Amino acid sequence: MAYPPERINTPISTAELERRWAAVRAAMADQGIDVLVMQNNNDFMGGNVKYFTDLPATNGYPVTVIFPRDESMTWIGQGPFDEVRELPAEGDGLYRGIGKVMTTPSFVTAGYTLGYDAALAETALEPYAARTIGLVGRGQISSAFLDHLRDGRFANTRFVDATELVDPIKVIKSPEELEVIRRTALMQDGCMQAVLDGVRPGMSDLEITGVAENHGLENGSEQGWYMGGSGRVGLVTRMANRHQQNRRIEKGDSFTILIENSGAGGMYTEIARTVVLGKASQEMRDEFDFAVEAQKFTVDMLKPGASCAEIWNRYNDFMVKNGKAPERRLHCHGQGYDMVERPLVRLDEPMAIQAGMNIACHPAYASETSWNWVCDNFIVEEEGVSGRLHQMPQQIFEL
Repeated sequence: MAYPPERINTPISTAELERRWAAVRAAMADQGIDVLVMQNNNDFMGGNVKYFTDLPATNGYPVTVIFPRDESMTWIGQGPFDEVRELPAEGDGLYRGIGKVMTTPSFVTAGYTLGYDAALAETALEPYAARTIGLVGRGQISSAFLDHLRDGRFANTRFVDATELVDPIKVIKSPEELEVIRRTALMQDGCMQAVLDGVRPGMSDLEITGVAENHGLENGSEQGWYMGGSGRVGLVTRMANRHQQNRRIEKGDSFTILIENSGAGGMYTEIARTVVLGKASQEMRDEFDFAVEAQKFTVDMLKPGASCAEIWNRYNDFMVKNGKAPERRLHCHGQGYDMVERPLVRLDEPMAIQAGMNIACHPAYASETSWNWVCDNFIVEEEGVSGRLHQMPQQIFEL
């Protein structure tokens, strides 16, 4: 029985999934890998499972996907003990490209269940015990899961890290994926406008970020990260997560918000702006203008073939020459089904910039009396970047 399509929130097309599968399988053949194993437990940084199946992992519940080079996938996740469902070749509308669904009620908070998912994976991987198994996103696969495989019937199996096989394919967006990304950026413009329309003296920082979240939910967003922080003009006020959003904004205060939610379809972009309930200081205006200049300096270097390390070094030279602190974390990075996706534009990233990447750029620094930053997304094209995805003006909003 087909899964009712009206229950699915903005699925990617089957043709797009088939494009991904074909590209990955060709790379597997080139590298002599017979089957891939991946596992995610969230839809913030759990994009591998979503990329292969269009089904997100959520709630801290592990989802394991077995992706053979020549067969349909096996999906392993939360459900009744030892349930196995064989699916028709055409799928059921929800589990596309998946031939078998296996479930078990395992929970990472119950240590004695940590081998349950791996036991099901053992069954699915049995034909590959003497072959080569590639691990995708090894840092997100439970160590208990891997230990169970390696210490059991796959003790003599060759395991390889296949993350570098998948990442270069995943980071280059197809036309369909780019359209989903563009819609996400426009949705976030709406989230920001809702904040501008809704913020009032006396609201807590949490209530303000909640306005943005509500607009996102009304427009198909499934997951997101909303950082914010208010303070008196003339003080350095950094954004924080919800646990630290209890302060109430008053007249004359400033508020900075980061909206980093996925749009309908699951792709991420991010936007940040500053609001003042009154007048911004001249220093705030000057520093914001510099942040915009720093963003443009970086974006102008986002051209196919550009070295991330070189961009990082040139950016930090630019900051130091202008009397600002150099970046020591991350000011520019890819996005897709992962909130932070490669490439990371910094010293340690071996991947070069390529056309088709969705890049977020958010230079940030503190001056003596203000926290300064701006954030927008850009698509790298053959000649570089032609413009911002977000249409929200780059300015400090005085309300």
